[in-house]
Formats: sequence, structure tokens, C-alpha cells
Amino acid sequence: MKRYLAVGLLFASGAAFAMPSEITANYRVTSAGVTVGRTTESFTRNGDSYVIHSTTRSDGALKMFLDDAVTLQSAGKVVATGLQPREFGQHRAKDSSRDISATFDWDKGLMYSDFRGERSEVSLPRETQDRISVLYQFMNLTRHGDTVVMPMSNGRKVEFYTYRFVDEVRLDTPAGAFDTMHYQRVVSGPKDTRADVWLAKDKFNFPVRLVFDDPKGLKLEQTLEALQAR
Repeated sequence: MKRYLAVGLLFASGAAFAMPSEITANYRVTSAGVTVGRTTESFTRNGDSYVIHSTTRSDGALKMFLDDAVTLQSAGKVVATGLQPREFGQHRAKDSSRDISATFDWDKGLMYSDFRGERSEVSLPRETQDRISVLYQFMNLTRHGDTVVMPMSNGRKVEFYTYRFVDEVRLDTPAGAFDTMHYQRVVSGPKDTRADVWLAKDKFNFPVRLVFDDPKGLKLEQTLEALQAR
């Protein structure tokens, strides 16, 4: 019988103690084999608090036409089920009109979203992640099942993301070779972005390769170039 395991059953109750205190990572972003960007990320845990900072900058041929940078930041607590975002922000260097900020009120079960001068309230399911913390939540995965379900917010709304376990593979990257678990997002409609993620089993299940396949035809690959974790 096919297993269907919710995220709460997959993550360890002692997640706060299994997580690293610091991660820094660099990725190369490509499209059809051509470099279009570079991503720099950092994760810092201090006791039961965490901060994630991720910046993707145009690079290569794309930089000649679009010299821009997108920064994502998540801050919150480390709890028994992993990460619990408190604040999320998205900032675009060349177009601040698209900036998003969100705060998560877990006691009230509400997310407050600020976008283009307007504030809205969104229902907040338990264990919701934001656009950047969702990938770091995999660090708390203690065993894989056929399916992992995570509520995810882009700062404006909340959607349920389902990831299906595909296989285990040894993956070569510029940062080295890793034994990985491969998960693929299960899409429910033609407007959903397909996503694949490869998690390094001996590096806190950190993503070492990601592929995003946009329904509009843009396919991006993010490959790890450097990693420090402790």
C-alpha cells in the first residue's frame, strides 16, 4: 500500500539538536547549460533562533540585459518540528514595487502580508514554511517516505507543496560528490512549477542541486559550487 506521510510524521522531535549552527553555500544558476546567475546563501542558528539569507544576482550573458538581484530573508524559531518562520521578506534591487514582507502570528494562526502598500491577512496552517525556509526544512527529515507535504508561503498566500521521493543517487557537483535523496514536486495543474531537489544525506540533507521547470517554458538549474556547514 502506498504510504502518504504528512510532514509532521517525517521530522524528528529532537530537530533543534540535529540542525547545524551555521551554513554558507554558493550556487551557479544555469538555463540550457548557460550561466545566468549566482546564488549566495547563509543559515545561522543561535539557540532556538535562526536566520536565512539568500541573494541571487544576474551573471553571465543575462547580466548584459538584466543586471538585478533578488534577496530572500527568513527569521524565526527552531522548534520540535523544525523551522517556524516569524518574518519573511523578498526584495528586488531594481524594482522595489515587487517587494514583499510577511509576519507569522502563530498564536492567532494568521500571516500578515504587506505588498504594494496594502496589508492582508491569510490563514496560517501549522508548520507553514516560506519561500526560502522550505528548502532548509528538509534538514530535519529523519527518514523518507513516498510523499512529504509542506504548507508554503510566498509572503502573499499559502499553498500546500507535495514532494514525492524518487530515488537515491550519488551526485557529482563542483563542491564535491554527495550521496543524495531525490525528491520531486507533485504538480496539480498546468500553472504549477515543477521542481526537483537533491539532498545531501551526510550534509544535513542540504540541497546540492535544484531544477525548476516553469510552465511558461523557463527551466533553471541551481548547482552547488561551495558549501561550509558546522
